[in-house]
Amino acid sequence: MKAILDKINIDDSFEMSRQFSEKDVVLFSKLSGDLNPIHLNEEYAKGSVFGGRIVHGALATSIFSSIFANTLPGEGSIYLKSSFKFVKPIPLDTYVTYSVRVIDKIESKKRVVFETIAMINNMLCITGTAELYIPSE
Repeated sequence: MKAILDKINIDDSFEMSRQFSEKDVVLFSKLSGDLNPIHLNEEYAKGSVFGGRIVHGALATSIFSSIFANTLPGEGSIYLKSSFKFVKPIPLDTYVTYSVRVIDKIESKKRVVFETIAMINNMLCITGTAELYIPSE
């Protein structure tokens, strides 16, 4: 039987799209306690450098966790660390394409490193990396 880590290869990738609604942003604000008006107040946000409300960065990057939890071979993978650079804001009600790609395997530690990218209409919004522990079968 092949070990879970053996089923994951360099350049394996997965992609999904998601948009965030008013309801999503308000609920995340309540759950996280992040009440920054750039996310919640249209009048305030219109006067900002962004010209309107934007999705919380932590909410936007949470989709990577969803991808890892639901698409990797085997259950129980553990999200160990991540690093993100926010390049462009994500407006509410805008489809974002998320992709992850295996860029390294550290077999001695049962870890996999991913490139993480979020884009709107082929424009980069978020770039980064994530490292996961992959348990044995």
